[in-house]
Amino acid sequence: MPHITPDSLMTLEAYAKARQDFRAQVIAHKKDRTVALGDHVTLIFEDELTIRYQIQEMLRVERIFEEAGIREELAAYNPLLPDGSNWKATMLIEYPDVVERQTKLAILRGIEDRVWAGVAGNDRVYAIADEDMERANAEKTSAVHFLRFELTAPMVAGLKAGADIALGVDHSAYTAAVEHLPAAIKSSLLEDLRS
Repeated sequence: MPHITPDSLMTLEAYAKARQDFRAQVIAHKKDRTVALGDHVTLIFEDELTIRYQIQEMLRVERIFEEAGIREELAAYNPLLPDGSNWKATMLIEYPDVVERQTKLAILRGIEDRVWAGVAGNDRVYAIADEDMERANAEKTSAVHFLRFELTAPMVAGLKAGADIALGVDHSAYTAAVEHLPAAIKSSLLEDLRS
């Protein structure tokens, strides 16, 4: 499984100097890894660059420079890297109004288990949500979830042969789908399937 190592990270001082350019690079990169499912659900597909950025930011914010602390952050973030047979995504449920958001999060309980990926000629696969920790409770779901789409070998073969990718959510209170991803997003997601 691919992973980010302590010696591949920038020191806090080096990151402070590179941060502005690195941040711009990551923002541009995420444009081809972001899919809106309707008006209120967004998937941001993670990869080595996006996770590296999150780690560097966490080390910066928390002022972590000792080896034990760095290894702890790596242990938390490395599982979010795709490993060649899957996609990993951060799912955001976005309602700008706080009151509406709280109401919707209660109605949308379980939505994280109803997000799917499809590859032409194959059955859909539903994401496995929040493997690191439970983010929902009996009253509401969380506004942020971490998803893993574990693709079958025929799906991966189809994608490598040029099959279309579809993504969607089919919760009883929220349904949306993108039947054909734009070429730039499809190309970016195919990079995650290199083994």
